[in-house]
Amino acid sequence: MELEMYDHSNGKLTNHQRDLTEEVLSLAANEINLIPYSSMSVTFVRNPEMREINKKYRGVDRATDVISFAINDNEDIEILAQLMDVDRLDLGDLFVSLDKVDEQALFLNHSTDRELAYLLVHGFLHLNGYDHQTKDEEADMFEVQERILTKYGLPR
Repeated sequence: MELEMYDHSNGKLTNHQRDLTEEVLSLAANEINLIPYSSMSVTFVRNPEMREINKKYRGVDRATDVISFAINDNEDIEILAQLMDVDRLDLGDLFVSLDKVDEQALFLNHSTDRELAYLLVHGFLHLNGYDHQTKDEEADMFEVQERILTKYGLPR
C-alpha cells in the first residue's frame, strides 16, 4: 500500500509518530488482505483545523479525533480495482488531530501510541468499508481493530 503523510500540526508530529503510522497501517493492510496496489493519505492536524473540517463536512462545530473520507464507500475494493482496470486504487484520506490523541490518551489512561494507533486503524477500516452502524458491524469492526492493535503490541 502506498501511504502519503501530510503534517499540518505546526511541528507537533514526531518522527516516532510517522514511523508508528507507517508500521500500524502496513500491518492493518496485511491483516485485511488489502490489495497491494492501493493508496491513501493521512494528514495530521491540530484541533482548530480539525474543528473547521468537522464543521464544513459533517456540520459539527467542534474538533474530533479522526475523520475518514473514503473514495469508494461500501464498495468491494478488489472488485472495483478490477472493473476499473487500474494498477492503483485510492482508498481515501484520513485526518487525525494530534491534540485529540493527547487529550484522549490522558483521559483513557493509556499511551499516546495506543491512542494514535487506535485512531489510525479505526479510520483505515472505515476507508475499507468497515462500519459500526449496527451491533453486528460494530462487533466485526472492533474485533478486527483490536486484533491489529494487539498484533502491533498495543493491546487494550
